[in-house]
Amino acid sequence: MSKDKAKETRRKERSVEENTEKDEIKEMKEKIQEEQKKQSEKPVNEELANEEKAEVNLEDRNKELEEEVLNLKDQLLRKLADFENFKKRINKDKDDSIRYSNQMILLDLVEIIDDFERAIKSSEESKDFDVFHSGIVMIENRLVSMLDKKWGLSRFNSLGELFDPEKHQAIALEESSDCDDPKVIEDYQKGYFFRERVLRPAKVKVTQPVAEKTVEKATENETNE
Repeated sequence: MSKDKAKETRRKERSVEENTEKDEIKEMKEKIQEEQKKQSEKPVNEELANEEKAEVNLEDRNKELEEEVLNLKDQLLRKLADFENFKKRINKDKDDSIRYSNQMILLDLVEIIDDFERAIKSSEESKDFDVFHSGIVMIENRLVSMLDKKWGLSRFNSLGELFDPEKHQAIALEESSDCDDPKVIEDYQKGYFFRERVLRPAKVKVTQPVAEKTVEKATENETNE
């Protein structure tokens, strides 16, 4: 092989090597650029991914909150319905309590009525007034005692007491020179206490000092003063 050919061959080989190196360098540059591009786009892609993920999380959370609100509304409606039923039941119990509040005393009175029926039946058979009278007195005593002990209803006597307008209702008056203060001399209708209060005042006849004596006493008091 001549020197020229050898040189040409070497030149071609160097050219091929240079081209190969250039291609490799170019390829490397392209890879580097591509990697740089990927790296530069990566934060943006991650941010977008995070935003998309956040949106998905918000949607899920909104759905959860909507379900919680629906559950709370359902619970509230149930509670309101229960409360309305409770109010109706309480009102019914209250109405029943008022309506049947006298049940126990009526049961006691029924027993007294039984006593009257027995007394009437017995008097019809015996035709004995004294027995009938004593039976009625006994029933009355039992009734008064029962009302006093169990229900706080007590009868009071007024005869001989000083006149008390809170306890007595004067339906007749009589002047007397023998009394200094108004006094009950006749008890027409008994009065009753219900516990500590006057349930019904007694209807009574009252004696009071004569007008002249009252005037004289008032004059004497003025003179002494």
